[in-house]
Amino acid sequence: MDALYQDPALAGLYDWDNPWTADFDWFLTLVEGAGSVLDLGCGTGIFSAALAARGAKVVGVDPAAAMLAIARARPEPVDWLEAQAQGLDLGRRFQAVVMTGHAFQTLLTVEDRVACLATIARHLDPGGRFFFDSRNPDAREWELWTPLATREVRLHPDFGLVERWNAAEEVDMSGVVDYQTHYRLQDGRHWQARSRIAFPAFADLAGAIGAAGLRVDRWYGDAAGGPLRAGCPDFIPVGTLAG
Repeated sequence: MDALYQDPALAGLYDWDNPWTADFDWFLTLVEGAGSVLDLGCGTGIFSAALAARGAKVVGVDPAAAMLAIARARPEPVDWLEAQAQGLDLGRRFQAVVMTGHAFQTLLTVEDRVACLATIARHLDPGGRFFFDSRNPDAREWELWTPLATREVRLHPDFGLVERWNAAEEVDMSGVVDYQTHYRLQDGRHWQARSRIAFPAFADLAGAIGAAGLRVDRWYGDAAGGPLRAGCPDFIPVGTLAG
């Protein structure tokens, strides 16, 4: 597992570096009215907590103990579970099953993605809704993850001014990108983590979704509800159980 998620110091910087955005506002509209939600790859729980605050019964699942420690400190009533999405079986179904924050891309192999989609199908109510987001490899976003393009200095409430930047390496033949996240504090401390994320192609996603017994009702091309089109930044399938 990436140090970005399992190291307590780095996990403590995650919400500061990845705050609530308009993306999450739009994701909330996709599950509006769902009384029960399974949030896979919930991380520090920012989206799970927002769902619970709106009255949903939420189970937040993540394999990273350091991220879940932050989630468990939130006041909202969420059932937190440390587990992998692959192979998960809670013995119950939900009106919505979601993955946000491009968590789906941490599944590096076809086998892991198929297993995760099977988990979604296994836990989704008939008539329930699922969605997840995955970056479009044709947009080649990782080419923008250079120190020059991503370097910034921002104020952290505990650490003061923090310099942060990314540095991506070449994508391999399987569509996996290695990249580094760096944080440099004023006192000279320099934290860094190496991460790997997959960029599966549209055809691969569509085929795996269908094989899992799921049906996509609509594909979106970004987290503002934009259409699926050539070069769109994201693939966001929204759908239900097939049949």
